[in-house]
Amino acid sequence: MRQDVPLPQAYRLLNHGPTVLVSAAHGGRRNLMAAAWAMPLDFDPPKVAVVLDKSTFTRQLIEASGELVLNLPCRAQADMAYTVGSCSGETLDKFEAFNIGSFAGSATGAPLVEGCVAWLECRLLPQPDVQTRYDLFLAEVVAAQADTRAYAQGRWRFGTGPDADPALDKLRTLHHIAGGRFFVTGEQLQARSEVKEVKS
Repeated sequence: MRQDVPLPQAYRLLNHGPTVLVSAAHGGRRNLMAAAWAMPLDFDPPKVAVVLDKSTFTRQLIEASGELVLNLPCRAQADMAYTVGSCSGETLDKFEAFNIGSFAGSATGAPLVEGCVAWLECRLLPQPDVQTRYDLFLAEVVAAQADTRAYAQGRWRFGTGPDADPALDKLRTLHHIAGGRFFVTGEQLQARSEVKEVKS
């Protein structure tokens, strides 16, 4: 059910501000952590930004490998997302400890988390001063995939209303508030432009 997302459209996977699970690997170690502050920066080549605290083991792996994956967890993974964001992976393998499945990506050595609804494989764009001062990491998206049940033809498919598919409810992305509380992506609506003629 995974399908490649064209790289110039990769920003659409993050544009609505979901919580992400950041995964990385280096030297035979792997880890993942939750991050609420991630966003798209550019279209082509696609770039992203994510804040990673100095104390995290995932950050150490990213700085060593130069690679990371932004995995988008869904409603069915809320407990797991909160759990991996609440403990350090320096002394344990979170994948093994919490029975989290993973699979190999097509462009990086970082693990992709099973059950998520989208995955962005990224290569770090090193900015040592920015990383040290602001904990802000910039990366280029080199591969992107999405679960076609939740995202297809360039659009998220989180239906609402009487005709909505109830199976899609568990695939809604998460948005962290604080203290383990999340809300899930809700109703979509289509706006209409009132501009009659556009002049440049």
